[in-house]
Order: sequence, then structure tokens, then C-alpha cells
Amino acid sequence: MDFGDNMMLLRKKKKLSQASLGNLIGTSGDVVGRYERGDIKPSIDVVVKIADALEVSVDYLIGKSKLQLDKEALKRLELISELSDENRTFIFNMIDMALRDFKTKKAYA
Repeated sequence: MDFGDNMMLLRKKKKLSQASLGNLIGTSGDVVGRYERGDIKPSIDVVVKIADALEVSVDYLIGKSKLQLDKEALKRLELISELSDENRTFIFNMIDMALRDFKTKKAYA
């Protein structure tokens, strides 16, 4: 999927009209429609505004990542990145352990 398709699907998922998204990012609904159809490409500054308004990462919006993180998950990842190396390693080991257990349970279910 391309940028315009992702933008339209996310906008509809949030139940926003093109005009209301336009208001959130400082433009018109007509321009939002042109972005969605691929008639014009937004600047990187506008892409960031759109991603913020739709509460997704820029990578997800432009189709570079299939992982859609909510604000809470992003906040947690930012906090983890601020930890000491030792504490960050501990957190990642705990996550790895939980994922390993999940995969094992799934394999035997």
C-alpha cells in the first residue's frame, strides 16, 4: 500500500473527514484528498503533522513499517532508551523470555 492509501485508511479508521484532517494539519480537505489520491506529495513537515494527527509513526504512514505502535507503546520505548545499558539489557532479556514462552505455548496449543 502507498502513502495515500495508508493515509485514507487511517483517516477513516479514526472517523475523520478529509476536511477535519485538513483542519488538524493546517490545510484544506481538498488538499488532503489530493494527498490521498497521489495527485500531490506533501512535504516532510506535513507528513509529520499527518502522522501526529493520525497517531501513527511516519514509518507506518509511508508504508515502511507494518508495525503500528500506539502512543503508550512509543512512550515506553522512549523511556527504555533512556535507561542505563544494564537496565536496558535486563528489560530486553525479560521481553525475550516472555516472547520465548509465548511462542512455546503457541507451538504446543
